[in-house]
Amino acid sequence: MPDTASDTTTGYQVLARRYRSKTFGEVVGQESIAETLERAIDRGRTAHAYLFCGTRGVGKTSMARIFAQALNVTDEQAEEVAVGDAILRGEDMDVVEIDGASNNGVQDARDLIANASIRPARSPFKIYIIDEVHMLSNAAFNALLKTMEEPPSHVKFILCTTEPHKVLPTIQSRCQRFDFRPISVARIAEHLTAVLGSESIEADEAVVLRVARLANGSMRDGLSILERVVAAADGRLDAALLERVLGVPPEDIVKDVASAIGAGDPAATLRAMATLLAEGLAPERALDGIAERFRLLLAARVCGDDPALLGTGSEESAALVEESSAFEAEQLVHMIALCDAAGGRVRVSASPRAILDAAVTRMALSERFARAASLLAGDVTVSSGATSKKKSLKVADSTRPTPPARPASPPVIESAPEAAPE
Repeated sequence: MPDTASDTTTGYQVLARRYRSKTFGEVVGQESIAETLERAIDRGRTAHAYLFCGTRGVGKTSMARIFAQALNVTDEQAEEVAVGDAILRGEDMDVVEIDGASNNGVQDARDLIANASIRPARSPFKIYIIDEVHMLSNAAFNALLKTMEEPPSHVKFILCTTEPHKVLPTIQSRCQRFDFRPISVARIAEHLTAVLGSESIEADEAVVLRVARLANGSMRDGLSILERVVAAADGRLDAALLERVLGVPPEDIVKDVASAIGAGDPAATLRAMATLLAEGLAPERALDGIAERFRLLLAARVCGDDPALLGTGSEESAALVEESSAFEAEQLVHMIALCDAAGGRVRVSASPRAILDAAVTRMALSERFARAASLLAGDVTVSSGATSKKKSLKVADSTRPTPPARPASPPVIESAPEAAPE
């Protein structure tokens, strides 16, 4: 990886491209797949077709290029380094990268089949990397079936997709499938910290961890988000800069909203929500921020002080545990569900603010709603300070007069059977 931005020779490159993995060991979070492919090459047991599945930005195309480089770069080549660099850039003549979204017709598949019969120019294999392969039409898939089942000995296919369920089962059965997992917050944060160190940029730990959480398991998304913050920075990266650049809900105001809800104070809740919206957030973004806060509080309430699980620093983790003591786990689950339901309605409503205010007020009054539900179910709640005792309505029923007992029916006497005549 380059040490600084000045190491590039063709102008500035975004972080996601400049710090793209170049060896199996650099692929973050997919060590088991990298190890399997390396062993297959060492033992000469590589298949003719592979299917790489996973969400965006987890290393599918990077792994495909690294795998192609390992297959096609040999010690006997006069231009060994040049060939390897060309493969990693996606510019090698023997490693053909095809965008399935724009080359999805049956004629494109027929052209591929025709070109596959031509032997590679300078490498052992001709490798086809088809990205977004699920975008191919059914006719194109069917045209490839025979070639993928029995390709020429010098041809290998690497198919990449974010939606494997759209790939025909007959294609999948001809491939070795590898499922790329979303990358953990800790691994993304670790890589982002290394990138910032290489760029000589200082950043607060909380900023790096929040960017890692916003990446949602995608390393490329994490680097892209970091790029936006770095571009706007004039020195150290801090929380205020991140919130201003990305337009995410400010954590201190979201904390005020959650605290007011936990205290059962609807007036303070609405005031804090008004402050949050004054930051220029759309109602649905505000609800997303509150739901994420409740998710962290739920994890802290159930699992305790666990920075690795929460994806936060040690100080923030301890603060979340203290804040979560105002809630029960059941409450937090219910509030997350309310945020999700209200978010769906807010996006299509002509009065999104009304739905937003009603949702957060409903959360703040959750204990009163629960008490009303208990009354309707037949329980009376008697509150005394912070202690609540429940009495069954059956106690009140015991004061009612007991209805008189019904008179017993007279016993029925069965007559003895008559004796038979002698």
